[in-house]
Amino acid sequence: MKVLDLQCAHQHLFEGWFASEDDFQSQRSRGMVECPLCGNSTIAKRLSAPRLNLGASEPPANAPAPTAAPPNAEQQARWLQLVRHVVANTDDVGEHFADEARRIHHGEVDARAIRGQATPAETAALRDEGIEVLPLPLPAALKGTLQ
Repeated sequence: MKVLDLQCAHQHLFEGWFASEDDFQSQRSRGMVECPLCGNSTIAKRLSAPRLNLGASEPPANAPAPTAAPPNAEQQARWLQLVRHVVANTDDVGEHFADEARRIHHGEVDARAIRGQATPAETAALRDEGIEVLPLPLPAALKGTLQ
């Protein structure tokens, strides 16, 4: 099993587990590897040190303290937490988002939190009608069961 440090075109950092280097390359070439934050499939490997488990030896007393995670890691973790909350607490209405938002706004159906897909034109039209919407790109991996 290979654990790779990966980065998407938007500079999001994440980890991927693959059976081999060939497996990673094959999945990447078929567009199967995507960023868990934005869904971008332009993925590059970052330099990473191999993990060698040579025994349970104590670290030297003068060993440097582990470095903190990059500042971006905390923001990414918060974003993922927010997205998980949104997915867990909204109904997915799919491509019918604009129509369902209007029905809720006009009181035709009970108010509830929804999510779905809308084109930029539909989003602008909803805002012009006084309906508040917030675009939130959800990668396909986050739309399913969250671990």
